[in-house]
Amino acid sequence: MNAFFQEPPQLSNTYLNDILLQRTMLRYLGPAGLKHIEPDLSRMGDLAAGEMYSLAQRCRLEEPVHIPIDPWGHPVHTIHVARSWERYAEIAAEMGLVAIPYGSGQHRRIHQMALVYLFAPSSQVYTCPLAMTDGCAQSLTLLAQNNPSAASLAEDVLPRLIHRDPQQAWTSGQWMTERTGGSDVGLTQTTAQCIDGIWYLTGNKWFTSAVTANVALTLARPVGNPEGGKGLALFLVQLRDKNGFLQNIHVSRLKDKLGTRHVPTAELELDGTPAMLVAEPHNGVRNMSHMLNVTRLWNAICSISSMRRGLDLANDYAKKRVAFGAPLCEKPLHRETLDDLEAQWEGAFHLAFFAADQLEQLNAGDLPPAHAAAVRAIMPLTKLLTGKMAVSHASEVLECFGGAGYIEDTGLPELLRDAQVLPIWEGTTNVLSLELLRGLTTAGGMETLVSMIKQRLAPFAHTPFASICETWLACACAWWNTTASHPAKREAHARRFAMHLGHSLMMACMLEHASWETDRLMRDRTLANATRLAERGAGPQP
Repeated sequence: MNAFFQEPPQLSNTYLNDILLQRTMLRYLGPAGLKHIEPDLSRMGDLAAGEMYSLAQRCRLEEPVHIPIDPWGHPVHTIHVARSWERYAEIAAEMGLVAIPYGSGQHRRIHQMALVYLFAPSSQVYTCPLAMTDGCAQSLTLLAQNNPSAASLAEDVLPRLIHRDPQQAWTSGQWMTERTGGSDVGLTQTTAQCIDGIWYLTGNKWFTSAVTANVALTLARPVGNPEGGKGLALFLVQLRDKNGFLQNIHVSRLKDKLGTRHVPTAELELDGTPAMLVAEPHNGVRNMSHMLNVTRLWNAICSISSMRRGLDLANDYAKKRVAFGAPLCEKPLHRETLDDLEAQWEGAFHLAFFAADQLEQLNAGDLPPAHAAAVRAIMPLTKLLTGKMAVSHASEVLECFGGAGYIEDTGLPELLRDAQVLPIWEGTTNVLSLELLRGLTTAGGMETLVSMIKQRLAPFAHTPFASICETWLACACAWWNTTASHPAKREAHARRFAMHLGHSLMMACMLEHASWETDRLMRDRTLANATRLAERGAGPQP
């Protein structure tokens, strides 16, 4: 009897195998800029397909463990993480995944996000602490420009957050969620009291990702401050003292989650935990927004990198898996399914890197007020759309493997379980839809964003896909105008509006790339994918 065994999908260098990433880097950085960073991109692509991918498979079952006391009864609250996470930390520091935006030169966010895009899908979500570390560094950098307290903190802490020596580099957490809820941070119950010039925090933090970090940004209400978001202040906590013990922080338990199971997420009790005031003793939510812009960008990049990983594995498998007399890749219906998945990934890809470029311009501080307002709206819009697309994309990818896609030790179900957090982290779809509304009503944000979309559609006027995109945009604009005086109606349909507007912006970003594309084959591929999305829908539908 001839035994039959299926062949597992395999990866090759994920940079060299991603022509769209190469062409996009050329568009943003130019030939000289790409030549400068390409060795790093190629190295990361090799690590992601080789050492990191192998580590993730070998350490699949090594989840974090909470050790509350040592063998002699001392409370230590140590969290043991997978061996693979220690290696990811080394690679991240050495490759400058957090440091790059804080150096010199142009398009640093694009450079950084290209590396993150390659690193993320092989990292067992080590991108979580990296995103929060970047967000902390960005917050300190921007707040330091106008606040002496933040400037002092930035001088002491920032060099550690962006250090390229793994032995010196710190990571940061982000503690906002409490028992009262995650999105409505105005209900925060943690209090802050200043005694002899030192602040102490008391309260509960219900969902703290990457609790193994060195420091964390958190919100607390100084005693005497009013209720609501404006009464909160932003603090930085250094988790452990010089002896390595947690500073009046009690780890209640690690969360048992659907996905992101390698991320040590905990419930914490703060009992007089020393903390440092980051800026003024109020406006904490506003001051935290700098971090959210960054972490939402990371979320979007992780979404598209997850989609790309699923596509790579499904394409490789389709060449190997023979059914009904031929490889799957030769079956018209299966090929059509893979083409749909590619189109969705490419649309999300262009949107995410567009957001990265816009955020860099915003943080440079030289945008007109209306453009700045539009960019602040683009960040939640990009995150909400790419997060939703990543989940539906991962679900379809698993189907491409049949029953093997449902078997845990293939590693494939992890694609879907980890993708499911992407629409939840950094604001759910509904919360971000409402935030989008608020952002677009500021300083002409809506008019500017619509103008940005129309400008990118103009070269393709009267083409079928541009016409469909213009229809989506017209629906969004009509709804915006007719609901201006009906707050309840505007809120009820905010999600539908966000999807229409997001699809329009995504299509516009695809066509902007097609306008630039100098390689005829690549241009035709982008236009074909744009047509496919226009005809069949760009991911999740409103």
